[in-house]
Amino acid sequence: MRDDDSRWTDANGQIIDEDHRGLVYDIRTLIDRRRALGIFGGVALTSLLAACGAKSEADAAATPSSSGSASESATPTPSASATAEASVPLDEVPDETGGPYPGDGSNGVNVLDDSGIVRSDIRSSFGSSTTRAQGVPLTIALTVRDAATGAALAGRGVYLWHCDREGRYSLYSQGVENENYLRGVQETDANGTVRFTSIYPACYSGRWPHIHFEVYEDVATAVASGPIVKTSQLALPDETNAVVYATSGYEQSVRNAAQISLQSDNVFGDDGGIHQIATMSGSASSGYTASLTIGV
Repeated sequence: MRDDDSRWTDANGQIIDEDHRGLVYDIRTLIDRRRALGIFGGVALTSLLAACGAKSEADAAATPSSSGSASESATPTPSASATAEASVPLDEVPDETGGPYPGDGSNGVNVLDDSGIVRSDIRSSFGSSTTRAQGVPLTIALTVRDAATGAALAGRGVYLWHCDREGRYSLYSQGVENENYLRGVQETDANGTVRFTSIYPACYSGRWPHIHFEVYEDVATAVASGPIVKTSQLALPDETNAVVYATSGYEQSVRNAAQISLQSDNVFGDDGGIHQIATMSGSASSGYTASLTIGV
């Protein structure tokens, strides 16, 4: 403490020599000086104490409790941002025509009720023919989500089809009327995703390179040609098209692709296919994966 003559004394009233006043003296002197200058106010002190308290709470939270093991305390929990991201609404994919070659019974032949249509590898015909479509390998990954909530839709039925390397559709085009390759149905998994093993489709005259799909409430509804939840198309990006069409067997696609654009396409032209362009990975030699999230 300090007496009336501004001398510092200890608890017994003994004067503390200046050389031995130590830390207490230094701190008190500093505080007195700060007060005199008017810059060490209550707000700053309160902030300092709050920061110290926050650090103490953080340290306590990081220290394993005596009732739990260290491994339990270190177990990560899903963050609020990760949870929110999984449930963020997304744009609904536009409804598009199924085209003239759906094979779903709406235009002649119906392949959906055929045994063998539920499959992941759609490169070969099934049933009476085993003809295999040739071309650059392509995996097609479609993820179905609720557009309003972003939630993954598990257990949905997805029917997918597209043309072959020559631009022909099985069941319809001349020379492949008795084939049913490049068509298949699958059920979405817990993440709302289906994966089809296929080949890269051609670019035929008048259309941008694309893949058709229909989403059903479940596989049972799909194979019974029941109500369709969503009919749309996936657009393949220009950069990948150029690489694939430079490979053997796609020669006619080079000419056709040069005469069409996303903007001039009669399906994707309204918005340039912004909600339908696939995300690509891979290469022409090892095969590509085309991924698209579908809001329904």
